[in-house]
Amino acid sequence: MQDLNDMLYFAEIVEHGGFTAASKALGIPKSRLSRRITELEAQLGVRLLQRTTRKLSLTEVGETYLRHCQSMRDEAQAAADAVAQVQTVPRGTVRVTCPVTLAQTVLGELIPTYMARCPEVRLEMRVLNRPINLVEEGIDVALRVRNSLEESGSMVVKRLGEGRVRLVASPELLIRQGTPRVPQDLERLDSLSISIDEGRTTLQLFNDEGEEAVVQLKPRYVVDDLQMVKFAAIGGTGFCWLPDYLCHKELQDGRLVELLPGWTQRGGIVHAVFPSRRGLLPAVRSFLDFLGETIPQRSRL
Repeated sequence: MQDLNDMLYFAEIVEHGGFTAASKALGIPKSRLSRRITELEAQLGVRLLQRTTRKLSLTEVGETYLRHCQSMRDEAQAAADAVAQVQTVPRGTVRVTCPVTLAQTVLGELIPTYMARCPEVRLEMRVLNRPINLVEEGIDVALRVRNSLEESGSMVVKRLGEGRVRLVASPELLIRQGTPRVPQDLERLDSLSISIDEGRTTLQLFNDEGEEAVVQLKPRYVVDDLQMVKFAAIGGTGFCWLPDYLCHKELQDGRLVELLPGWTQRGGIVHAVFPSRRGLLPAVRSFLDFLGETIPQRSRL
């Protein structure tokens, strides 16, 4: 049986971009790493790396072998972290990113509870909407809301819940322009949107019978922030679609009413993405477990 350490060395060499950087990271002489990889290739009977004086690249079989090496390494780390989880109180810094709307409407109220539960954890949260590279920016957990769970490559994805999207408008707008009875009636109402394509946006709706309706809209007001969309809807500027966790209070107190309750869009999936090697550290695991416990209750997902 091959030495599993060689699989670890191979993964580290590729991820660090060469023998020199991997040697420094692992604390192992460069000559020893080179010899071990040469012996590994000889044992497997294939070439894993193409070496030149200026560049190190993977062969096709090397790319396949790398994925298995990374999986083996991450499982070994997970096993060690599982033991540490039992023995270790969560402590240290957890760095998180979260979309603005989710932070303001859900996470903001939950975080104090988590901080009280885990007093030795320090949390650094960056509230932003732009996509980031977790590894390059040193992020432990990125919270995201997407229509489907994205392909994550070497990242781990933890599903936290699924939100319903509601079509809403103010009573004033409906008095002024009428209450829609079927999806096509929406075309005569002023609308709001966070994005458009050539001045228009497409609204795709589904009902409980599996029927689909597609409505073409020309929004009167376009703004790429859901809170501002909600404020405009409350003010009667137009109707919009909002995640239920963002508008349930306004629906309860009558500032907004739901349109076409038998029809809905596909809801967004709230999920966490994190680098697999760091994702099971006790502090990070405690944070993910807390989100999995509380987000569905708080956001009505």
